[in-house]
Amino acid sequence: MLSIYSDRHRLHHGKTELIDGLMQPCFEMPQRLDMVLERVRSARLGEVQGPDAFGLAPVLRVHARPYVDFLASAWQQWQALGRSHDALPLNWPVRGLRTDRIPHDIDGQLGYFSMDAGVPITAGTWTAVQEAADVALTGARHLQWGQRSAFAMCRPPGHHAASDYMGGYCYLNNAAIAAQYLRDQGCRRVAVLDVDYHHGNGTQSIFYDRADVMFISLHADPLSEYPYFLGHADETGQGEGIGFNRNFPLPLGTDWNTYRPALDEACASLAAYGPDALVVSLGVDTFEKDPISGFRLRNQDYLRIGEAIGGLARPTLFVMEGGYAVADIGVNAVNVLQGFEARA
Repeated sequence: MLSIYSDRHRLHHGKTELIDGLMQPCFEMPQRLDMVLERVRSARLGEVQGPDAFGLAPVLRVHARPYVDFLASAWQQWQALGRSHDALPLNWPVRGLRTDRIPHDIDGQLGYFSMDAGVPITAGTWTAVQEAADVALTGARHLQWGQRSAFAMCRPPGHHAASDYMGGYCYLNNAAIAAQYLRDQGCRRVAVLDVDYHHGNGTQSIFYDRADVMFISLHADPLSEYPYFLGHADETGQGEGIGFNRNFPLPLGTDWNTYRPALDEACASLAAYGPDALVVSLGVDTFEKDPISGFRLRNQDYLRIGEAIGGLARPTLFVMEGGYAVADIGVNAVNVLQGFEARA
């Protein structure tokens, strides 16, 4: 399998995030992708190449221009105030507050364009997130050129980022950008399957009213787990998108015996939809040893996930999302890819 990777992901390295009521070191760190790359190479998965440059046009097919402009300028605005530490939001426009005006001040903008305090902006964040989008787009281009599958080693991840806000370590929605690119290049239908532990709220919101991109997510029940405010089973789409959004919220403690029936049902829905291409938001934070998650999947279960996806026999782009058990992240991600290749 062809893998796409860029060292520029290292330019984004947030120092702290707000979690459990404390400012703590970020779980989303460069070592995550180091371990994935090491495993890709040691398992001899296939060629690893760098990304092509696509510019902002494909990004703006998914993300709102004011939001992209904010990401591009945020660090410079922050630094102009004499601040050299990570930029983090301090307040958000919740119910009853106005959202029709974008604040001029960077502190206001950080709150306006975010959903939580897990999105530190550093000097290299904008370069890194652009590169992550290019990694995903390069993988999508190879599918367009006839490749059966590709693995986009994206960092930072993307599935919590909506068209106009960041959150959950995510700034640009790499999977959504790739899915839209595939549509723009002639795919009649595209599907996104999200197997990350956390619901892909950003991806859902981007495609929620559309029938040409189906979104399916298996994740921890949002009544008990982040992102809390999207990901319920009754969210099935709106307008033309009714019936093309499916959520499988699963209980804390889910192991393979609970996970497998949901995955089988999700794959049956994908098969019935018949996409020309499939984008997989590949999070492996469903692992039993993940420090910020509550599922109980084991190393060998990721081979089975890959086999199930491979059984769909669709051109497939895997886009790296979450996974914070650093020692095992590479093993689990590559197990999915090897399981896929064994079945596809």
